[in-house]
Amino acid sequence: MYYLRQLENQQRIPRLPVYVDSPMALSATDLYLKYGQDHDLEFTRIADNGKGDPLDVHQFHLTRTADESKQINNVKTPCIIVSASGMITGGRVLHHLAHRLSDPRNAVILAGFQAQGTRGRALQEGAKTLRLFGQEVAVNAEVVSLGQFSAHAGKSELLRWLTALTAPPKQTYLIHGEPSAAQSLQSAIQEKFKWKVSVARYLDTIDLSS
Repeated sequence: MYYLRQLENQQRIPRLPVYVDSPMALSATDLYLKYGQDHDLEFTRIADNGKGDPLDVHQFHLTRTADESKQINNVKTPCIIVSASGMITGGRVLHHLAHRLSDPRNAVILAGFQAQGTRGRALQEGAKTLRLFGQEVAVNAEVVSLGQFSAHAGKSELLRWLTALTAPPKQTYLIHGEPSAAQSLQSAIQEKFKWKVSVARYLDTIDLSS
């Protein structure tokens, strides 16, 4: 929402109706509005300069209920829909895609990392159809990936975080991420910290008594 507002103010995109269709996203937005003292300097500067709420695009629609979400399907004019889940594993985004994915006038923006085996990853890798509600839906819409919106820390950020540990752990286990990324992080930790580090595998057992 913040970047959409910036793009509108810079006249880089038209002022279109924006539908925020994610209960969790709406709850997070409520927290931004409630705890203004915790905003960063840039966010505060924009608000204090009389430019209004930095998250408030000019045509802003909040859809909290399932019925309100389904009503977006009746919108035939240009609009922006912000919906979840981000990897298309479930949630309200499914019925939006079922109605709009086959139309070449539309664009699907994948905002963040797409894990292996998810519908989002399939779209990212050029799938021609996507299975939604038991049916194959043709992928005619443009698909755009914006990986920089991922909320996950990258390798460099994780290495920086590990430097805060005052004493090295006896053993470090990497339990998250795809195999190639986990192995790359394993090598980086071994090289930088000389720690004993392993990539956890399915059905591994660990003795915590020693």
